[in-house]
Amino acid sequence: MDKFFKLRENGTKVSTEITAGITTFLAMSYIIFVNPSLLALSGMPSQAVFLATIFSSAIATLILGLFANVPYAVAPGMGLNAFFTYTVVFSLGFTWQEALSMVFICGVVNILITVTKVRKMLIVAIPEALQHAISAGIGIFIGYIGIKNAGLLNFTIDGYNILSINGGDPTAFEGAIDSVVANSGALPALVNFTEPGVLLALIGLVITIILMLRNVQGAILIGIIATTVLAIPMGLVDLSSVNLVDNSLASAFDDLGETFLVIFTPAGLPSLFSDLTKLPIVLITIFSFSLSDIFDTIGTFIGTGRRTGIFSEEDEKAVENSNGFSSKMDKALFGDSIGTLVGSLFGTSNVTTFVESAAGIGAGGRTGMTSVVTSICFLLAMFLSPIIGIVPTEATAPALIIVGILMVGSLNDVNWTDFSEAVPAFFASIFMGLAYSISNGIAAGFITYGIVKTFKGEAKEVHPLIWVSIVLFILNYVVMAFI
Repeated sequence: MDKFFKLRENGTKVSTEITAGITTFLAMSYIIFVNPSLLALSGMPSQAVFLATIFSSAIATLILGLFANVPYAVAPGMGLNAFFTYTVVFSLGFTWQEALSMVFICGVVNILITVTKVRKMLIVAIPEALQHAISAGIGIFIGYIGIKNAGLLNFTIDGYNILSINGGDPTAFEGAIDSVVANSGALPALVNFTEPGVLLALIGLVITIILMLRNVQGAILIGIIATTVLAIPMGLVDLSSVNLVDNSLASAFDDLGETFLVIFTPAGLPSLFSDLTKLPIVLITIFSFSLSDIFDTIGTFIGTGRRTGIFSEEDEKAVENSNGFSSKMDKALFGDSIGTLVGSLFGTSNVTTFVESAAGIGAGGRTGMTSVVTSICFLLAMFLSPIIGIVPTEATAPALIIVGILMVGSLNDVNWTDFSEAVPAFFASIFMGLAYSISNGIAAGFITYGIVKTFKGEAKEVHPLIWVSIVLFILNYVVMAFI
């Protein structure tokens, strides 16, 4: 054990690594509740997503531990799962099977990027301030979803602001309403706090904030469980209606058959490329998936690894200059990329390295043994399957808000006194939340970055990859305008 993981060389021991692995799991275990609740909105069976979350997390985390020997854990990324549901499925109109197919392609792309110099091009191309803005923008996006899921907002729309009802002329509307599209005249406002669900979400949010302030291990998970328990006396969860047979582990494995390898059926990859007019949108979406995934992972590795010595300066330089697996970080990035590929095969959105791994590192984790322990914890968590169905949206909403708060901290790394840096950072971060789309946020950041550099006479400083991306984004908007 000591020889394989190089425990002494890294100044750690077996007991410390076990404690660190359990700590990391407790810090990120909320994902096994939140991910199914988000992806189920797209039409995916929640029990299948529950198992897909566990298996993809366990397998990819194990690879990180055994292949890269680093104390990091991976799971379906927050923000990327919201992008999957709210943007790709709801806004763009793709089926969840087609969306999973895009995740699969993204996994393949990320693996190719990891073993070639394309990765170097991406890292060099995007300015650091824009990278931080993208990370913070995902936090704004997640937090906004949490606020909406908590039921804290209502929207007022005057009749003249309605553009369509059920996809048709609002003045000729008859029958039941399925969907309403309005212009920006829709006004958000706080609710009156009379609904039990809203009150429950607020109580859950306060509980979770207190636990976070007290540095309680597994604060977010405990918050979800406590809020779910409170939902019972408040009448929001009816235990008598819970069917333990339908929510059993055996039932979950049956549901997994609906998502496992579905991308290779006619509803998956063949359907995704059946309409060539949607090809630009498909490419832009895959690009957005990959970009968010790559920089989220690299940011986590560098941000936590630099402070603790897990990654040396040589490792960081190797990310920009090397091919293959010449450094520890190269191996770690490869393991992370494998996670997305595995996740798409089982049935979940992009898998990425969790910043909550810092909790285990803070507990002394320094080697891959920490990751192996976390992986085992994920597998043991599958026996929680029967209680997944009773967790209400109001219990997971506070978790989304807290994660959003943590991610918005990246805005500290933007130099807001430099207007040329502030403009693209603002549009990249704010547009993600307001436009309800990670890809639109990235597009806004890239396009404004190109405009700023052009009118400052610094267009030559913009990497060709950025210009290509700007053209693709603009082309996408042109195509969308005429579809």
